[in-house]
Amino acid sequence: MATVKASLKQGTRVDIRSRQFLWRSDEPPDSGADSGPTPYEFLLGSLAACTAMTLRLYAEHKKIPLGGVDVELEFDRVHADDCVDCDERADGLVERVRSHVTVHGELTDAQRARLTQVAKRCPVHKTLDNGLHVVDSIAFPDADTPSGAPD
Repeated sequence: MATVKASLKQGTRVDIRSRQFLWRSDEPPDSGADSGPTPYEFLLGSLAACTAMTLRLYAEHKKIPLGGVDVELEFDRVHADDCVDCDERADGLVERVRSHVTVHGELTDAQRARLTQVAKRCPVHKTLDNGLHVVDSIAFPDADTPSGAPD
């Protein structure tokens, strides 16, 4: 199980903590101070890291001579007409991540084919593909009673 805690500081700057790690998220200069990656950049970073780690662990397990992995991801919203294999939302838009993975190493055709399959099976990729259920709870410590009971 993964746990993070985030605290909004000044403006749009958010400090995030997980275990012993502390990092920051912010918005670009047009709406924030640009003191850290945006939330979507963190989301893409999670997917990129998971993809690369999954390929490394699989290659080590199968003794595949993996030289390295580069992952480039891009998030955007497009009209459904521009995305042949996407499910359309009510407003006609779809959210899409374009992924380009480059795998380095002296690999056989069979190893390349298997690593292509494995790249799409990292846990974060599967979670995003399958969707997830977010259970919300919102508290107002300055009020007499909490609001936003879980669904």
